[in-house]
Amino acid sequence: MISGHVFIATSLDGYIARPDGDLDWLQPYSEGEEDHGYEAFVANMDGVIMGRGSYEKLRQMNLWPYDVPVVVMSRQLSKHPPEDAPDGVWFTDGSPRAIMAGLERGGWRRAYVDGGQIIQSFLRDGLIADMIITRVPVLLGAGRPLFGALDRTLRVSHVETRSFPSGLVQSRYAVGQTA
Repeated sequence: MISGHVFIATSLDGYIARPDGDLDWLQPYSEGEEDHGYEAFVANMDGVIMGRGSYEKLRQMNLWPYDVPVVVMSRQLSKHPPEDAPDGVWFTDGSPRAIMAGLERGGWRRAYVDGGQIIQSFLRDGLIADMIITRVPVLLGAGRPLFGALDRTLRVSHVETRSFPSGLVQSRYAVGQTA
């Protein structure tokens, strides 16, 4: 059975990006020598599922860190895929459940789910098994939240927490059933 997994950073006040989508506040923490486990996490995934915003931000930064297949969820890009998309990227306007079912038929067992709205939709559909959330010691005051409205309570169980000399605090949660 396929499962979705999250690895994401948030500001101390729960934002994953500034209101305009900028991630400049993360830069000082991504340039250091600290190993926060991201590469090991991605190496354990069959591929990545992300939204258009995450895809476009990576492309804008001339950064493509993935050598695994990537699914981009976008109504717009699924109709008009960019000609310069990296190899191994495909675009879909399918629902989270339909995408996961198709990937499972394709042999995927573990999918890295990335991007605020995408994570929220996968959580609503019960498709996330666990989340690694790294809190960055910065207050943005406004921005794009990691979590949005839910139609029910989702139980999560704390698995572990690690702290780093840079001040980052990383917690892993198993996502349980609804309450």
